[in-house]
This record gives sequence, structure tokens and C-alpha cells, in this order.
Amino acid sequence: MTHVHLANSARMDGRDKPGHDVRWVAGVAGLLASCLAATAQAAPRVLSLDQCSDQYVLAMSPRASIVGLSTRADDADSRLRALAAGLPQRRVDLETALAVRPDLVVRYWGGEPRLVRALEARGVKVVTIADSTSFADVRRNVRQVAAALGQRPAGEAIVARMDARLAAAAGAWKGASALYLTPGGASAGPGTLVDAILTGAGFTNAEARPGFQVVSLEQLALSPPRAVVTGFFDTFQLAGDSWGIGRHRILQRTVRRSAVASLPGAMLGCPDWSAAEAVEMLARKAPAR
Repeated sequence: MTHVHLANSARMDGRDKPGHDVRWVAGVAGLLASCLAATAQAAPRVLSLDQCSDQYVLAMSPRASIVGLSTRADDADSRLRALAAGLPQRRVDLETALAVRPDLVVRYWGGEPRLVRALEARGVKVVTIADSTSFADVRRNVRQVAAALGQRPAGEAIVARMDARLAAAAGAWKGASALYLTPGGASAGPGTLVDAILTGAGFTNAEARPGFQVVSLEQLALSPPRAVVTGFFDTFQLAGDSWGIGRHRILQRTVRRSAVASLPGAMLGCPDWSAAEAVEMLARKAPAR
């Protein structure tokens, strides 16, 4: 029943008096409070077990329903770290998980199999985000988590924004060859989400071997790539000497001479819609069409 109909009914019944106005306002306030309470009860209490599941939960769950995020939710390479502010961070163990009484647990790599089995045995629903090698995989993951959260419209909105970015970026590099390269000397070939990012922006992936591979320094020296797309070099700068090969002069020279774009680790570390933002970033770096 709408507010207008409630007001009209009061006047028709001849109760249009100051005392009645107070009771009417109180009644409407109570009705709205009941509706909000019902909405909150409908959303499952959700616990996220790792940084990648944090992104899904932060993007789609009502904040009041989030009973815990991972301890990495506000790290520098967490894409939605700003949304994690003020929300509790939890350790990944059975005692902690049960203490916050979740209805739903979302995970990608967090939580060992025994923990998952123990939670399910106690009636907690566990949704595991699948690894993604394509944007079709990302769509499935988003829709799966959105359905479990009771937030299908939010999931569809994420998919729509992702697809709009991909459509706008398609073909930007007109088939130019590019090699993906991390500070550790890793590349990514067919069957990886990185490959989907490169091809989504119109590149031809220079790495023909499937999966993640290691590029030799000798190869970089003798046959330097025409174009390089770097990934995780922002975390390399933070990590000091821990990347090893990333400090070698040949790799550094290759990046200095050939890099056309540098993708932050927060866009690459999880199988989610941030990959479409990476495609969009690459497209913006393309020469004028």
C-alpha cells in the first residue's frame, strides 16, 4: 500500500486530526522498519576466505550482511580495498568461521578442503569461485556468487559493465604482437585469462605456448619482442629484491625499450571483472584508430 493511499484512507475515514497524524507517521515508520528488517534477513550472512572472494563479496553483498573478509582485503593489491574499510577481517580457521555464524562462505583459494567439509557438515553453504581462462568463465562466476548472495541484479550489472568495456576495446591494437611479462620472467599463453585480456584489446599474443611459461633471458636478448605488456610491476617495486630475475639488466632493458602498457597486480590477481578493466586500459594505450 502506498503512502498516498494510506493518507487518503485516513481522510476518508474522518480521522484527519493531529493525534491521528502522529499515529499515522508512527505506523508508516514501523512499516518501513519492518520492510528493511525483512530485506536484511533475506540477505545471507556471508564470510569471505581470501582476497579474490573478497572482491566478489564487497561488490555484491550488502555491507550489513558481511560478517568477515580475509586479512588481505585492504592490501595494496586488493582492487576494492576502499570498500573493505570498517568491515571485520577474519583468520581462516574453523573456530573463527563458526564464531561469526555465516550462512554462506565464499572462497577462491582460501580454506583447505577439511575446513570446507567441516563447514558444509554444519549446514553452511560454501561457494567456490572457479578459475577463469576466459570472460565467459568470469560471467559464470559472477552469476554463481550473485545467486548465492540473493543479489542477481547486482551480478547482472557487473556483467553488463564488463561486456560494455570489452565491446568498446575490441580490436584496438589491430592484431599487433605483444608479449606479456612479469618481473619474474613469466609470460602467459593460450588458455589463460591474460591471453583473453591481450586478445580482447586486439593484440596477437606473442607467447604461443599454452598456460604460464618462463621466458629465458637469452630469448629476450636475442629476439626481443616488438611490444611488451607488463603485469605486477607495481608490486615488484614494493617487493624489493624478492622477484630475482626482475632485477636483471636484460629483462629491465626489454621492458624499458618495448613496454607499451603496465597492468597493476590488482587487475590481474583474481579471476574477476577487473580483467575487463585491464582490456580497457590496454585499449586506451593503442595508437589512434
